[in-house]
Amino acid sequence: MTRVDRPGALELLDRVLDPGSWKSWDEPPSDPSPISPEYAAELAAAREKTGLDESLITGSGTIHGRRIAVVACEFGFLAGSIGVAAAERLVRAVERATAEGLPLVAAPTSGGTRMQEGTVAFMQMVKISAAVALHRQAKLPYLVYLRHPTTGGVFASWGSTGHITAAEPGALVGFLGPRVYEALYGEPFPAGVQVSENLLEHGLIDAVVAPEDLRQIAADALAVLMAPREGLPEVAPLPKEELADIPAWESIQRSRRDGRPTVRGLLRSAANTVTPLQGTGEGETEPGLLLALAKFGGAPCVVLGQDRRRQQSQGPLGPAGLREARRGMRLAAELNLPLVTVIDTAGAALSKEAEEGGLAGEIARCLAELVVLPAPTVCLLLGEGAGGGALALLPADRVLCAQHSWLSPLPPEGASAIIYRDTEHAAEVAAAQGVRSLDLLRNGLVDRVVAERPDAADEPAAFLARLGQVLEYELVELLHRDPAERLAARLRRYRTLGTG
Repeated sequence: MTRVDRPGALELLDRVLDPGSWKSWDEPPSDPSPISPEYAAELAAAREKTGLDESLITGSGTIHGRRIAVVACEFGFLAGSIGVAAAERLVRAVERATAEGLPLVAAPTSGGTRMQEGTVAFMQMVKISAAVALHRQAKLPYLVYLRHPTTGGVFASWGSTGHITAAEPGALVGFLGPRVYEALYGEPFPAGVQVSENLLEHGLIDAVVAPEDLRQIAADALAVLMAPREGLPEVAPLPKEELADIPAWESIQRSRRDGRPTVRGLLRSAANTVTPLQGTGEGETEPGLLLALAKFGGAPCVVLGQDRRRQQSQGPLGPAGLREARRGMRLAAELNLPLVTVIDTAGAALSKEAEEGGLAGEIARCLAELVVLPAPTVCLLLGEGAGGGALALLPADRVLCAQHSWLSPLPPEGASAIIYRDTEHAAEVAAAQGVRSLDLLRNGLVDRVVAERPDAADEPAAFLARLGQVLEYELVELLHRDPAERLAARLRRYRTLGTG
């Protein structure tokens, strides 16, 4: 059997932090008073066994020279359980990180509340949650690495509120410990549920990461999350491109070519320091929606994009995908990061499950949240743009469009079926509705069209390189604008749309 690598708290810090950078913030803990002889003996034995004075260590260090705050549990100390002293140490560390403007990396491994201290220890979850919430309100990143095992009150408080959450491979992660479940209900907990890989599949965490990979992944994420928003160097203005007058139906057919670049190709070719995220964090995930942190040139952003190929192979965009998109919007707002949305969809799901899952409501909430989002926003129409599933990601400060992308209330075949009761008039309807990029530009629905020469599927690398340059330019321009003026201009744009 392959041995699973499970480093303790101090060993994990040695692997993640720059050598010699760790500085402990810990002061000697105060034991409960009064304390039973049995509990005092347990504490003494745990201290002797681990060489630590409590189940939690806190302090600061650096990753690739970037200073961060760290809180990490040691499972060998009374199963990493959290009593009053450990909770106070944790809260003071979070408060100090907030006061010093530091990102916080948490590495819990714990059986939960320390039963020897009872209800008072249980109630510590509240003040821990409050401290983490205030840290997030200060627009400071909170990264969580769930280690084996993480259960109970630790998972249900500071273990589940990260902006980004990863877990050890094969880690036991769940609310109710399996031993407690079996004692209460007389049968084992179902196998394979409380395992990190299952949480990833269900959109509860973003990644399963081996301890030896955590350092680089944290460095990449922080390179985006802590990137400067002000003082970025100007990007040279881009020349206005000459665009051929291509009929709408021809563009629609080109947008559907198998070789056309997707949002994943855009990130691979034109972005840097990419950190993929996954799921809503609330038990849902959808392969047709990509969520990631990335930089285009020096400009950081949250990217959420529709993946046309995965929608084709695994099903159209549904309510879960839009809830995942709203998670991306919240990340951008909380962390003061620009948001890039990428539209490429043949339309949202039309099914019983989508209706019962609240598809229409999710489209409405995406529109409402996106149009008033305080962060800078850029929308890129990359391919197909059909229906409410496309519109849900569109309202932005700047809207870009690939030359053969398009936007329509329905796929042209569907619009033809409504108007003519057949699909034979799709080309005629597309031309009349003004769906193509040149019409969108003329009508003020998009701000810039990126040329395809003659088709992105024929020159994917060159096309994606141009897109990357355009995205960097637009993001830097938005970051240089006054936030209040930028938001006011966005609201004014959509308030006056179509009124001349």
